[in-house]
Amino acid sequence: MKNLIAFLRRFRIFLLFVGLQFIALATYFSSLSFPRSQYLTTSNKVTGNIMAARNSVTHFLHQDETNRELIKANKRLREKIPENYIQISSTEIIVRDTIRDTDATYEQQYTYIPATVLKSTYDKRNNYMSLNIGRKQGIKKGMGVFSESGIVGTVYQVSDHFSLVKTILSMNPNIDIMLVEDGSFGFLKWETHQARLANLTGISNDKPIKKWGKVITRGGGGIFPRGLAVGKVYRVSPIEGRALWNVEILLGTNFKKVQKVYVIKNLLKGEQVRLESTIPKDPDDE
Repeated sequence: MKNLIAFLRRFRIFLLFVGLQFIALATYFSSLSFPRSQYLTTSNKVTGNIMAARNSVTHFLHQDETNRELIKANKRLREKIPENYIQISSTEIIVRDTIRDTDATYEQQYTYIPATVLKSTYDKRNNYMSLNIGRKQGIKKGMGVFSESGIVGTVYQVSDHFSLVKTILSMNPNIDIMLVEDGSFGFLKWETHQARLANLTGISNDKPIKKWGKVITRGGGGIFPRGLAVGKVYRVSPIEGRALWNVEILLGTNFKKVQKVYVIKNLLKGEQVRLESTIPKDPDDE
């Protein structure tokens, strides 16, 4: 007890100073709004930065899982669009001897299998990409492949767990495509040798073509459903000596960056091929 009293006597001035400082600061922060707001703002900023850092780490750790869920959801949505179904029956509702409406029954024709690009090229004469799915996931040679931005190519070779895709950046992809604006159609060619440009051939020059018009798949070959994005009209010029346009397309798919794709499964492809094989040969082709 004597030691405590001696200590207080010895440091009484310092302790009094500390006490007065504490009272002064408490009064200052409680009575003035600006210092208090500055203190709270600084505190909130520190807390916010800590929370943001934690959320960033959490997001990074769960990014792969989130991407997988988004791909699955996108696959389900794509399979519900009308272009993936084929009409199998119809009934006509007749009112006052005229057709007023038509109800139809549809059956799904296309499904999609998501895949990841493992390796790809874009600067060769014929370009390929390898995918992380193969025969065991239902992949077959000749299936179409597309990305969220546009078509990619067709399956070239398949193993049990992997597949090789020949991209549209190759000689004679010969995919039937069309202009959305007027329905004019032709074939996709790659004559530019540039990773973002291709050609739409066979378009008559009897009418103008607008720049940036949308180009989509026509769906005639059974590989791609009608309506998938190909790109946009980039440049139009006449072909000397022919009544055709040279139409250059800015491709939707960026082959330098594409990582996620979908493989298209046509559930009725066999039926279509068998039927088309019965078409008689043209004598001029023999």
